[in-house]
Amino acid sequence: MKRIFFAFFLTMSLVACSKSALAADPVKVDGSSTVFPITEAVAEEFGKSGGGKVIVGISGTGGGFKRFCRGETDISDASRPIKQKEIDACREGGVEYIELPVAYDGLAVVINPQNSWVDYLTVAELKKIWEPDAQGVITKWSQVRSGFPAQEIQLFGPGTDSGTFDYFTEVINGKAASSRGDYTASEDDNVLVEGVASSKGGLGYFGLAYYEENSGRVKIVPVKGKGAAVVPSRDTVLNGTYTPLSRPLFIYVNKDSLKTKPLVAKFVRYYLENAPTLSEEVGYVALPQSEYEAGLNKI
Repeated sequence: MKRIFFAFFLTMSLVACSKSALAADPVKVDGSSTVFPITEAVAEEFGKSGGGKVIVGISGTGGGFKRFCRGETDISDASRPIKQKEIDACREGGVEYIELPVAYDGLAVVINPQNSWVDYLTVAELKKIWEPDAQGVITKWSQVRSGFPAQEIQLFGPGTDSGTFDYFTEVINGKAASSRGDYTASEDDNVLVEGVASSKGGLGYFGLAYYEENSGRVKIVPVKGKGAAVVPSRDTVLNGTYTPLSRPLFIYVNKDSLKTKPLVAKFVRYYLENAPTLSEEVGYVALPQSEYEAGLNKI
């Protein structure tokens, strides 16, 4: 009888320890600096509600996918769709995933507040500034448009691991990751804000939410595509008039994590249920409700 009781006690202790370990194992997220504010807000509210612990990293979309496809994270924040080479890496790593759109974003092109000559920039002018052939050649504002002063241009933009970099270079230069390299690059958008804010000839780009957080430090530039010059805002992103610099944002969820870690499934469901409100609160544009419902059906 003592042996039976001891065996039962040991079994129940192991079960309790297993449950405790599972509960203590946090949800691991990494990836896009653009998606980070949404995920951070959701994680914070999830924690406050007693949901559990979520660790959110910020290594850029590309850096996040590298970790995700090695199975190091449960969720990858992404400011662009996954690339074929990343799909292949996940396949090789045995990682299956679900893609879930969570919000819309517009890329903000910004200049220093002392810049009094730029009232808008065309897509062609942005390409003239940022294309690979501009490196070491287009160095003054006077080379961008007749009438601009001979002020030196100081450029600030996301690093090559950033989905924002991939998206901007694709829609402006015609090819993803095709850009001049002589600019100050950082995966931290706050570094880019600081750079533009401290350089009279500064020009940079990053997610709209970061501009809205720092609108007193940098000045936004209307962008002229096929029609009139348009300033990015919730309305112009949602109605499609801010082109071509508006885009969807995503999270990618490891299917195995959904099945084996109840906290991940709980967090993702909480994310989709609260993203409409929290994405707006941190400066992004919520998707139509039907898209969040479709995401919930996927999981």
